[in-house]
Amino acid sequence: MSIFDKFRGVEQRLAELQAEGGRNPFSVVIERPLSSTVGIIEGRETLLFGTNNYLGLSQSPRAIEAAVEAVKARGVGTTGSRIANGTQSLHEQLEQRIASFFHQKHCMVFSTGYQANLGMISTLAGKGDYLLLDADSHASIYDASRLGHAQVIRFRHNDPDDLHKRLNRIKDEPGAKLVVVEGIYSMTGNVVPMAEMAAVKRETGSTLLVDEAHSFGVLGPNGRGVAEAAGVEDDVDFIVGTFSKSLGTVGGYCVSRHPELELVRLHCRPYMFTASLPPEVIAATMAALDDMEAQPELRTRLMDNAARFHAGLNRLGLTTGKTVSPVVGVVLETIPEAIMLWNTLLSLGLYVNLSLPPATPDHHPLLRCSVMATHTSEQIDRAVEIFGEAMARLPASA
Repeated sequence: MSIFDKFRGVEQRLAELQAEGGRNPFSVVIERPLSSTVGIIEGRETLLFGTNNYLGLSQSPRAIEAAVEAVKARGVGTTGSRIANGTQSLHEQLEQRIASFFHQKHCMVFSTGYQANLGMISTLAGKGDYLLLDADSHASIYDASRLGHAQVIRFRHNDPDDLHKRLNRIKDEPGAKLVVVEGIYSMTGNVVPMAEMAAVKRETGSTLLVDEAHSFGVLGPNGRGVAEAAGVEDDVDFIVGTFSKSLGTVGGYCVSRHPELELVRLHCRPYMFTASLPPEVIAATMAALDDMEAQPELRTRLMDNAARFHAGLNRLGLTTGKTVSPVVGVVLETIPEAIMLWNTLLSLGLYVNLSLPPATPDHHPLLRCSVMATHTSEQIDRAVEIFGEAMARLPASA
């Protein structure tokens, strides 16, 4: 028996995907970005509607210049972890900036958003504790639950009543109770009912962690996310997020009012045992944050674009989530239909993400689209038009 035998099913399914559509949907190469909204794929100019680059800041001139200057002054890497030689003054400056932005006292910066969830959740909820997760939680949250060894209890997606019921069942059990929700759910674009979740937290005395990965820079009067938008920031114990969406760089963070967050640094294995972010990424992230704070109109434009795109897809008769957000999931009935539609869209010059069961809610395939503030109205309308053309090309049996 080969150690690779466990992967034969994936190998076979990948071959079937390529046979059905002619492409490997998980190895698309953007040969060169021309802007935040257009890239070269397969030698053609292609509209980018699957990048999570919500504010378009991956191409920020200010961030690019800051990265160049940091490389010249500090080199390209740190070669160490944050608890060894991997903390430079820039890392501390970024933590202070992020904490200040969120009106919190403490911040930890991680090398990726995945590590932020993995590290914080697994460290906070350990053996003997309870971890209550939304059924549609991101893979990083589920991976954290395995690393931390807490007892996992799932509650129905975006259902505060179900959460309350499950917390009541364990109210007399020893051990901490950590509730984890997401601001905007990454597959469907659904927004958490944050005020109701916060009320459950208050009533049950549990601890609340919100993953604002897709809502940071998007929701709230100042872009602080769903907790700000709902007016319940004081009820949230920990906010986790990433720089790789709205700020266009890479890295993750956790902010909190609790001073014990400083102790977490010395217990959190994904933080302790990985190299820290390189200085050019830190500098670019702070510059992108400057851009985001200086241009609140980006959030307005982003939500206007999201509403335009969402309405356009609904006019075509496509099934999407009910909530308007920059993440628009087009839900389809069958995997062959999803594969054919995704391939046709790409051939027509539109890139979106193909998501297949079991990685999708309700085991339906979907095309995951993400809208940017930098998309023009013409690009939004053209993307909807391409969806219409692609649907018309599908065989009746699909």
